[in-house]
Amino acid sequence: MSTIYSSVKKSTRLKKDDVLALLATQQRIQTLVPGFKFNLGFSGKYFHHGTAEENLGDDMLLENVDRFTWFSHMWNHQQPHLYENVTHLQADMALNKLFAKEHGIPTVSGYSVSPHHSGVYPVHEGLYEAWKRVWNIKVTSTEEYPHLRPARLRRGFVHRNIMVLPRQTCGLFTHTIFIERYPGGRDKLDESIQGGELFQTIVYNPINIFMTHMSNYGNDRLALYTFESVIKFIQCWTNLRLSSAPPLQLGERYFQLYPEEADPVWGNPCDDQRHQKIWSRNKTCDQLPRFLVIGPQKTGTTALYTFLSIHPAISSNLPSPDTFEEIQFFNGKNYYKGLDWYMGFFPASKNESSRYLFEKSATYFDGELVPRRAHALLPKAKLITILLSPARRAYSWYQHTRVHGDAVANNYSFHAVITASDTAPKPLRDLRNRCLNPGKYAQHLERWLSYYSPQQLHIIDGEQLRQNPIETLHELQRFLKITPAFNYSTHLRYDPKKGFFCQVTNEDRTKCLGKSKGRQYPPMEDRSNKLLQRYYLSHNTALVKLLKRLGSRTIPQWLKDDLTDTVMT
Repeated sequence: MSTIYSSVKKSTRLKKDDVLALLATQQRIQTLVPGFKFNLGFSGKYFHHGTAEENLGDDMLLENVDRFTWFSHMWNHQQPHLYENVTHLQADMALNKLFAKEHGIPTVSGYSVSPHHSGVYPVHEGLYEAWKRVWNIKVTSTEEYPHLRPARLRRGFVHRNIMVLPRQTCGLFTHTIFIERYPGGRDKLDESIQGGELFQTIVYNPINIFMTHMSNYGNDRLALYTFESVIKFIQCWTNLRLSSAPPLQLGERYFQLYPEEADPVWGNPCDDQRHQKIWSRNKTCDQLPRFLVIGPQKTGTTALYTFLSIHPAISSNLPSPDTFEEIQFFNGKNYYKGLDWYMGFFPASKNESSRYLFEKSATYFDGELVPRRAHALLPKAKLITILLSPARRAYSWYQHTRVHGDAVANNYSFHAVITASDTAPKPLRDLRNRCLNPGKYAQHLERWLSYYSPQQLHIIDGEQLRQNPIETLHELQRFLKITPAFNYSTHLRYDPKKGFFCQVTNEDRTKCLGKSKGRQYPPMEDRSNKLLQRYYLSHNTALVKLLKRLGSRTIPQWLKDDLTDTVMT
């Protein structure tokens, strides 16, 4: 099924003869594509803003309002990302809705398009919010996701329950309203129609949405010629059956065909000049992190986060009311809240370029979707991970959940958890997986390295972080290329009562992590330890190979010990 869906933007003028030609062409296309109607967008502020002859064209469009379908543009055709206040954006939309009601234009299509591609992608949250409140928009379209070019890679996504469909380009623009000004002239346009770019665009996309300016429907009426000609050519030279559908139906059909596209992948607006131009002026890519501490959990990530926060040139995100120092953006539902939500944790300051922004979310490490998502937004970021004995990490996670009142952990022994079968109750299986899966270090690191280069990854030995954090942090500074180096030896001191290093305060006292950190747990049962050493044998062996491939000079002692214990067992 191939759908032709053309939109006319009411920002320039048609005369009465142009409207008659529009109606006549629509009627001819309807014999080839049942149910076809041009979908007209309107910006009410510019009604009757032309010459007397052009104003008669406006009147004639409204006299034939029932013969077209309609969608709301913006009242004054201003780009939505220029509105910093969503209230003003809603007021603008409300004026356009009032105009529609006063002139008998339908207001229930559920479809809208933003001027100059603004606000749809990169997402301007105010646009989506205003669309839902004023128009109950359910479908829109853009040429910008993930990028304008190459056109064949345009995709759709869903955000705030609004379906965003990929829009195609037909080769007509505001500067191509006369055939003598068309690059290459009529021969070049016909080439596109008769087997060229436009023809192939329609043939290779089961759903097509085109939008071109009203000026292309007046003047030399190149839009009418182009669409009618390409439809006739397709009917003549292919076996494709063309049909038309309203926007909501198109959206539902698109995501039935491509359900995997519903989840967006937020790219970095600063990597695309077009995206920078249609991005809110109060945003800057200096607000995005330069490195990520990716975990895994129970390896010392909170201690590292605390030590990094002492550094005068390093800043972390604002705390989350739900997950404290962790944003947990790339690996859960927070990702669907969008880039604006994420950047809200990194408020702009005057010295952006000199700061090393970072965030720590320990659940990133083993998240299946995280590396792809993180790389799309932060392709130049550096990654920090902490590794220690996976058996010890699994036991620590189990004890952590017990302390925090997890019912499953308090009802099952550690051995019962790690030996739970796949037929066990789901809560028990979930706890088993959270204990065991993050420790498959090589598997998860390989996933990260399929997106990031080895030069962007720094692996910290968790035992070294605990025993000698000062040298560990100095190595990390060298990796991050932070200058001048910060001397941690005067800011960290070993606290014999806590059993680990703590921050030195101005009063020459130590400020340590809370009671939940550094707890002493009962020793792991020997049978559980032996089982885990066998379970992680292949994973630890793969980790040794990976570390050598990455050029590591030394293998962590805990890894040698785990492998030795397994051989002895």
